[in-house]
Amino acid sequence: MIPPGSTGTGGGDKGGLAIPRGGTAGARRPLFFDPNLNIVFGVTLISVLGVASVTPAFPEMTRALGVNQEDAAWLISAFTIPGLLFTPLVGLLSDRFGRRRVLIPCLFLFGAAGGACFFAPGFGALMTFRFLQGIGSAPLNVLNAALIGDFFEGDDRPAAMGYNTSMIGVGTALYPALGGLLAMVGWNYPFLLSLLALPVGAWAYLGLEEGKRFPAGSPPAGRPSSSLRAGLTGKGIPLLLFATMMAFVIQFGGFITFLPFFLESGYGATPLTIGVISAVMSISGAITSSRAGWLSARFSRRSLVTAAFALYGFALLFLLRAPGCCGMLIPAALFGMGQGVNIPNLLTALTDRAPEENRAVVLSLNSLSLRLGQTLGPPLFGAIFASRGIEAVFTAGAVLATAMAVVIFTFLGEGEKK
Repeated sequence: MIPPGSTGTGGGDKGGLAIPRGGTAGARRPLFFDPNLNIVFGVTLISVLGVASVTPAFPEMTRALGVNQEDAAWLISAFTIPGLLFTPLVGLLSDRFGRRRVLIPCLFLFGAAGGACFFAPGFGALMTFRFLQGIGSAPLNVLNAALIGDFFEGDDRPAAMGYNTSMIGVGTALYPALGGLLAMVGWNYPFLLSLLALPVGAWAYLGLEEGKRFPAGSPPAGRPSSSLRAGLTGKGIPLLLFATMMAFVIQFGGFITFLPFFLESGYGATPLTIGVISAVMSISGAITSSRAGWLSARFSRRSLVTAAFALYGFALLFLLRAPGCCGMLIPAALFGMGQGVNIPNLLTALTDRAPEENRAVVLSLNSLSLRLGQTLGPPLFGAIFASRGIEAVFTAGAVLATAMAVVIFTFLGEGEKK
């Protein structure tokens, strides 16, 4: 814990927050090099590994395990379902007992269970190990954003959220290419990447500060406050949570799960090619999200989130008309731009609205929405695929994205940046 009265990257010890080390206001280290933020980056890179590294192997995996293509969707859902079950508990526990006590054991569980997937003898065992890995993954998306909210304030907060979302882009760019390359050795080799969570857990144990405390007289951490109850019944937070869910329904159901099959069946793409195209989406998202601070200073939340959903819809329609396999790079880049705009703005808006003593609770609800989208999206679009074909998957995704753009533009509120 940082001593009271210390200053750092957030600009001071305001509201009882413990701010990480960063020197005085006149001579502080650049935000991107803050040691606590760097550990958060490591956690974020692990948080996206569980899906991004294995989807390029889905065609090889279904053949090796003797299951149907639509069954591949359950490899994502088995991983995301624990987030639905445990994420609200994660928020309460981390607000009550501290981020580190929840985060570090889960990183080790993620690595161990993911490594066990490599040795799975069949589809049933693989689903079991994926479920256990999902338990380890459940708190990661909550705690990385909560730690940024604890450590940073003012203009530093959206900038840090943008950098962190860029790390998501880096991971989801790198992992599909690595996973596709490893899948050419064997369907189970991409799961070895999960072992990276073990050194990240050790790094967090040795170096991560607990960055949160409250002054005397504040509401007990982890217990719902009146400000939390008021916020959850207002217009802003519920709509933002719904937008998070729909973003991941569209991404995981309408894009990530079935793009590999579309590329293989339509263009004869190898797992490595599939991984490279997926990487373009992630690189585009990383570049865009790195400009989150610049964008949020110039445009309202409503404008940015509306534009993001419009980009999703345009990308999915463009995908059906792309000129050849190389032409798929364009819709992949457009979809990535949408994610790069959407995710940091949604997270920053929720973090700004959340009461400090219940920040992880609100962000756990956002993670629950994210997991719900990841879990519902693949089987929902799997049913569309089974009944109407793969082109209907992308068309339905475009329709949902356009509808969300209209909802956000109509109901979020003009000029709402906070």
